[in-house]
Amino acid sequence: MAEHIRTALIVGASRGLGLGLAVELARRGWQVIATVRTAEVPAGLASAVAKSAGHISTAVVDVDSIPSVDALVATLSRRKLDLLLINAGVAGPRHQSVEEVTSSELAALLTTNAIAPVRIARRLLPNVMDGGCIAFMSSRMGSVADNLSGGMDLYRASKAALNSLTRSFVATVAHDHKVTVLTLHPGWVRTDMGGAAAPLSIAESVSGLADVIEAPSTAKHRFLDYQGAELPW
Repeated sequence: MAEHIRTALIVGASRGLGLGLAVELARRGWQVIATVRTAEVPAGLASAVAKSAGHISTAVVDVDSIPSVDALVATLSRRKLDLLLINAGVAGPRHQSVEEVTSSELAALLTTNAIAPVRIARRLLPNVMDGGCIAFMSSRMGSVADNLSGGMDLYRASKAALNSLTRSFVATVAHDHKVTVLTLHPGWVRTDMGGAAAPLSIAESVSGLADVIEAPSTAKHRFLDYQGAELPW
């Protein structure tokens, strides 16, 4: 019998952590489908595809667009996945102020960071194999129990909303499916969002995240950091 080659779909892999995870999983022998928002593939991802010996391919999806998600689902209708990882996200308005935020700013932030990831997970759940994993890229900032400092209030709220919606997803839609669901905190990473002062490199974060994803788990849903430590909801 031929060896099973694990397949991952990473939603939001044009740069940063998504691109880093695509490269890391491909290095570990996975077949990776890396999504971008438009048909124009960024140079970093194009280079990774070229160097991957066929382990990385690309697909297009704008997570905020239901027709675009529909098109991705149709494209993947017969594709089985060992991992569905939804990484796409935004920081939100620079002011991060509940007094200044407009309805359109808040709607855009919550749609991208909370609604869209769970909508995609619901649509692609049938593609995830028994024993597979659905992972949501969240943040420790989404923890209500751990919020003792405040700051980045709107971003925190969007990730808390994501965490709440993933709990509901596990309790209802995914309850009878033999999949593990992970809510992940990548650490504070030197990306466009994390900034130059962050202590972790992308390589350090994605290596840990890949270990967490590959680790056997009997739990239905866990909130873990990149080192596998359990985080409070």
